[in-house]
Amino acid sequence: MSDEFEQTRQALYERAQEHGIVGRSSMSKAELAAALQRVPQQASTPAIATRGEAFRRLAEAVAAGEFVVQPRVLAGHDRRRHVRQTLREDHEVRIAESSEDAEIKFDELSDSLYSFFRGTALLFYRDMAGDDAWMPTVLTLGDVHPENFGVMPNVNNVPIFSVNDFDEAYYAPFTWDIKRGAVGFMIAAEVEGELKRKQQIKIARRFIRGYIEGMQRLAREGTEQNEEMRLDNAPKLIAELIEDADEKRDEWLVEDYLNEQKTGFRATDELVPISSRRDEFQTITDRLIEQNNIEVPARAGQMRVKDVALRRGQGTASLGLNRYYVLIEGAAGDGSDDLIIEYKQARRSALAGLAPSSDYENDGRAERISHAQAVHLVRGDRFYGHVEFDGLSYMSRERAPFRDDIDLDDLSKSDWKAYARICGRVLAHVHALSDESGKIDYDIEPAIVNAIGPPDLFAQDMLEFALEAADRLRRDHAMFCADHALGAFKKLDLVHK
Repeated sequence: MSDEFEQTRQALYERAQEHGIVGRSSMSKAELAAALQRVPQQASTPAIATRGEAFRRLAEAVAAGEFVVQPRVLAGHDRRRHVRQTLREDHEVRIAESSEDAEIKFDELSDSLYSFFRGTALLFYRDMAGDDAWMPTVLTLGDVHPENFGVMPNVNNVPIFSVNDFDEAYYAPFTWDIKRGAVGFMIAAEVEGELKRKQQIKIARRFIRGYIEGMQRLAREGTEQNEEMRLDNAPKLIAELIEDADEKRDEWLVEDYLNEQKTGFRATDELVPISSRRDEFQTITDRLIEQNNIEVPARAGQMRVKDVALRRGQGTASLGLNRYYVLIEGAAGDGSDDLIIEYKQARRSALAGLAPSSDYENDGRAERISHAQAVHLVRGDRFYGHVEFDGLSYMSRERAPFRDDIDLDDLSKSDWKAYARICGRVLAHVHALSDESGKIDYDIEPAIVNAIGPPDLFAQDMLEFALEAADRLRRDHAMFCADHALGAFKKLDLVHK
């Protein structure tokens, strides 16, 4: 199925949802279009305002070297309106549906500067529209921060440490990940680590230096295809994280998910069993396996779906998007070794239309995410994939007893610096895979090392960007909090004629 078809049907489905068209989930693209044509047209109904095309043109102008005003230079009321409009646009569907999770998300963004950073990637990248167009393109992670690195299963269900969230992944200049990561480490160190500005700067510098060191080594050795960070070769800080994350599957299932009979999910504040959809999700899971050529491991038995649950309230950026947990009967058949496959609704990357255009673009939804996972984790979770149902695009992955990230509250000052350096090196490693397993058609590591130039100058440039962006983020957060208190995100911007 082509990206164009998927996106077109997605748009038709969302419009059908707005009009309350019954049976829309099972309709074909042609049927959705016909149903929408039968909806009475109300000329007086205003359209929802969007600036996506305007920002695409801005990105093109900046990438072409034109001198244009970028939103990061706005101040006062102009900046406040820009922040408000961007967040309304980014949450258009959720606001239109008066989603409870949308309200929860805006409350979270208000409560914490770090949550605000994590949940406003579109705002961050609109400030960078078209930047660094001359730099080498890689498959970026798109949302680098301390908690988007963690422990997860590899193809053999062995815990490894690497990047672990690909929702915003996109082909863009390598510097985009470094810039967002440097800001992310500064803000996290301030909010979660309660560290002073001097320490924040040192931590961000360690992250940048870690990236430079990692890329320089890989340019010399070219070993990225054969490397993964496991318990036996991880630095002490990460080895301890992997050990702490280890948990027996049967205990994990009983403590967190299964009912007393071990026949399905138990209802909690976070999990809502929807057993009536079990047969439907069996069909979806069978299609996932077939479409993604997933080699089913022996531990998954016959991939029989035992139960389905709706997962609520998880994540920051993805609050308000659909997320399902599917319980798969394990080989033992007694509930002790069951698997849980997660289906998470995908949406457009925040970088789409903002990154300088290149020959390597992949602008799909879940397919883009599963592509990024396959590139960044060469021997990663075998259940990563993409599938469409209910007119929406979903990515899949396995939940695992040892899927975990670091507890930032427990890090000492020296731990923060060590962790930042490790994450910088890990980011360099996944960038280096953009040519072997990604779409880049030339040797990327020496190109990046050449583009970095004098390491001290590059590190200072990245750090100065991070300092300015972090200060701007604090101002944006204050304006957002004031707007949120006044009910600004209960409505959308409408075009009135």
